Amino acid sequence: MSARRRIAGFTLLELLVALAIFAVLATMAYAALNSVLTARKDVGAKSKRLAALQTALMIVERDIEQAAPRKIRDEFGDEQAALQGGGVGTTVLTFTRDGWRNPLGLARSHLQRVAYQFNDKQLIRQSWSILDRAPDTQAYSEVLLDKVTAVEVRFLGRDGQWSGYWPPQTSGDQKETVVPPPRAIEISLDVEGWGRITRLFRVPG
Repeated sequence: MSARRRIAGFTLLELLVALAIFAVLATMAYAALNSVLTARKDVGAKSKRLAALQTALMIVERDIEQAAPRKIRDEFGDEQAALQGGGVGTTVLTFTRDGWRNPLGLARSHLQRVAYQFNDKQLIRQSWSILDRAPDTQAYSEVLLDKVTAVEVRFLGRDGQWSGYWPPQTSGDQKETVVPPPRAIEISLDVEGWGRITRLFRVPG
């Protein structure tokens, strides 16, 4: 009789205990797997944002280090300095740069006018296809970085003094016909999750 019971298999109680143990182990395994996937997702998102930050700073550096002393006329026909920035408004920096690539060999200048704007928590790069613009000239806008809470620009003059705007303000009797470019431009970005990031860029000339 006892041998027949052993051959019959597990009792209902034994099955319930086994199922309970399996459920506990499955829950623990799912929690561990979910934790790993969440961590992987967070690392991936941070890596993507870090890559975007590095790309944005690389583009800014490339533009500034190719700044050219070429004034332009805007869409209203007013003359604009070769490099200007700071002060108030969404546009924090605008200048003419050299080295505009032309892989198709188009009949255009190798100089390009670019501007950097801070608007709606975004760092935006603008560029124009021509230097001296017409009233209907459109700008090409590209978002370089988002989740930006503040942008600050400073300029290191040839006299070693820092200024929050460029060209520097001068009195009427001290006004120069040609303002030499600053020695360097310092740009500080406040980015969510990264804090304040400051970079110093050399200006040619």
